[in-house]
Amino acid sequence: MTTRFTLLALNLCLLFTGCAGYHLGGQKPKHLAGITKLAVPTFENLTLEPRLASVVTNALIKQIQIDGSYQIVPKDQAEAVLEGSINRVDRTQFRSARGNVLRSSQLQMRLTCGFVIRDTGNGMAIHSGNASANSYVILDTNVQNSEAQALDDAAQRLAANLAVEISEGW
Repeated sequence: MTTRFTLLALNLCLLFTGCAGYHLGGQKPKHLAGITKLAVPTFENLTLEPRLASVVTNALIKQIQIDGSYQIVPKDQAEAVLEGSINRVDRTQFRSARGNVLRSSQLQMRLTCGFVIRDTGNGMAIHSGNASANSYVILDTNVQNSEAQALDDAAQRLAANLAVEISEGW
């Protein structure tokens, strides 16, 4: 009886120490671990695309809220502020029409931004980096509408990439 109890206790010890040091949930980078409240003002738009700053900022706020690593609050209640600028929007031909190689049938849109997280107490930069995302769109007869949809998709992907970097460190 005692050998069975000893064997059971040994198995339980091995079972619970097999994952020592690991835990479920997000793992923030060490330099961002103490930050729980984050302010995200509207990004600066350095491109010629109208209304792109609000699209990217709203997508990022939504993605951070879905992730749950930070609470989005106004700047006066925040421990840190995430400031960003949209630097580039690149359009390249991904596929051409069958009969005319100069006519695009599908575009690749690339959205690039830079960001910095600053401590609200002293204004020092805690974390900075760049994020980018691609989106592909099949051109319709309304090219402007197709490009707007591609930019919205690229903004969603960019927000996901940036949120992963600040909440999980990769």
